[in-house]
Parts: sequence; structure tokens; C-alpha cells
Amino acid sequence: MTRHKLSRLVLSLVLVGSGLSACDHKDETPAVAAYRGETYQIAIQTISDVKPVAATLTTRQMGEATARVSGILTSLKVREGDMVAQGQVIGFVQDQRINLQTGAYDAATSAAEAQAGLAHAALARTQTLFDKGIYAQARLDQDKATAVAADANVRAARAQASASGEGARQGAIIAPAAGRVIHATVPVGSVVMAGQSVATITAGNRVVRIELPEGQVSALTVGQSLTLDANGIRTTGAITEIYPSVTAGQVVADVTAPDLETLVIGQKIVAYVHLGSRNAVVLQRRFVATRHGLDYVRLVQKSGTILETMVQTAPTGDPEQIEILGGLSSGDSVAPYGGAK
Repeated sequence: MTRHKLSRLVLSLVLVGSGLSACDHKDETPAVAAYRGETYQIAIQTISDVKPVAATLTTRQMGEATARVSGILTSLKVREGDMVAQGQVIGFVQDQRINLQTGAYDAATSAAEAQAGLAHAALARTQTLFDKGIYAQARLDQDKATAVAADANVRAARAQASASGEGARQGAIIAPAAGRVIHATVPVGSVVMAGQSVATITAGNRVVRIELPEGQVSALTVGQSLTLDANGIRTTGAITEIYPSVTAGQVVADVTAPDLETLVIGQKIVAYVHLGSRNAVVLQRRFVATRHGLDYVRLVQKSGTILETMVQTAPTGDPEQIEILGGLSSGDSVAPYGGAK
């Protein structure tokens, strides 16, 4: 290779290197602008210790309409949702054996009455002949005793017939209290036993019944206010009764609240019970975003840029606030969603 050609090759390589350098400078990524919107600095604060507790909508009392005799359920006049009055007959149970017994006792009563009639007729004849001096006193006394015994047999037969008839009337199923029928699932024609419940009837005002571990009962007081959430229906109630007994380590309390008439008995409700105070990190809802079941916040870094990070959260009982369990530290700054970027 001549010296002239070598010079031209070196010049070409220099020009190509210069072109590449120019292209790299043209595609350089510009610096990210710092966030200049609203921020909130994380700080630990004292909040009310609110615990979500599963509760059930029920009534102060439940009345069970039970069968008083065993037999066949021949009629049931109510359905779920019907209103009944106390003492109302809502069904009937028939025991064919009682009907047969009643018929037998009625026949025995007729026989006893016939025997009593004959005894009194004989006594009347004996009395007439005694008055004429034909019969002795002993015969009169015997016929009187026979008539008295016949009357006693009539009363006994009538009492047996009445008892059997009352047993048949015991087949009527009576509503124990005024209220609404919430269960009436025994079909007509079923065999029922004495004492078996045929229908359940509410009695008293509606209440929300909660259960707490016995160690937390000291935090409950009658009149204490708490928040209730029933499938999106939020209302405020007050504890009206704390039952003075422990069952399986649980204490039961009743909460009275308005706006529950549209709910069905037995519906599950979340009650937020205040159990004192504690330290926690709380953010307003607008600082937290939820996607696919995960919660995120916009963390403002020292450089001023935004880094989205995942956090663990818990409800506070206030729909406008949420508690941060993990993912942030005291002193961190966060930006709201929808703010400037």
C-alpha cells in the first residue's frame, strides 16, 4: 500500500468516528423533571384501635312454633316473610290414633249415660213401691247406690272423652309471638314429632349481634358508638346490651342501629369496634391506588422523582382513610394520585 492510499484510509476512519459520536449525542435521554406537586410526609400518629368484627342481623328474641303432638302435618298456613299475631293458629298436626281414641271415649260416654238412665228409672220405681210399703229400705238404698255409681261412670266417661278431644286440639300449631316468619320449611304431609319446630318467628326489635374474645370485653360499654357496614350500607349504631356470660371464650353484645329494615334476618354485617388507641400510619384514600388486589403509593424520592411502591394496608373504619401496615417509613413523602407528575 502506498503512502497516499494509507493517508486516505486514516482520514475515512476519522470521519466515520466523528459521525458516530454525533449520532450518540443526538439520541441522549433528557433528565427527568422533579415532582413539584402536593406531598404528604409520613408520620406516626395516635389513632383509635378499630377492629372489624363479623356480626349478624337478628332480633332480640326468636320464637319457635313447635308441634305439641306427634302426627302428620296436615296444614301450614304461613310462608317465609308473612306477619303473624301472637296466638294465631298457623298450622295443624293430626294424629289418627287420637281421633280413634276420641271416638271410643264418645261411645263409652253414650253407654254410661244409657246405664245411668236405666239406674235412675229403676230407682224411681223402687221409690214408688217403697212409698207403698212394698219394698224395704235396703232395696231403696241399693238402687240409690246404683244410680250414684252410674252418674259417676258418666262423669268419668265424659272426662276421658274431653281429654281425648283436647289432645286432638293440641294438634294446632300456635304462633308464640307476634312477628315475621323467617323459616317455614316443613312441607305439608310430613311426619312431625312433639316438640319439633315447624316455623321460626322473629320477636322484638332488630339488632346486630357481635361476638368478641372475652379479653376485649373491658373495651365495650353500653352506649358505645360504632360503625356498621352491610354490603355497602354504612350506618352508625350503639351498643345496647352486653350479655353477662362467656360462651366458648366469646362475649356477645347487641347493637341497635337505624336503616336496617331493608336487610334480611341473618345477613352478615361488619362492625367496626373501638378497642382503645394505638400508634399507626394513616393516609387519606387519595394517596393510595388499588390494582388487581394490591395497594400502591407514589413515593417521592430525595431527587424529587416519583417511584411507585407497593404497601400493605388495613381499613380504619373511616371510608376516607386507610392504615399503612408496611412499605413506608416515618419521614417518607408521598404524592396523591391524579396530581402533577
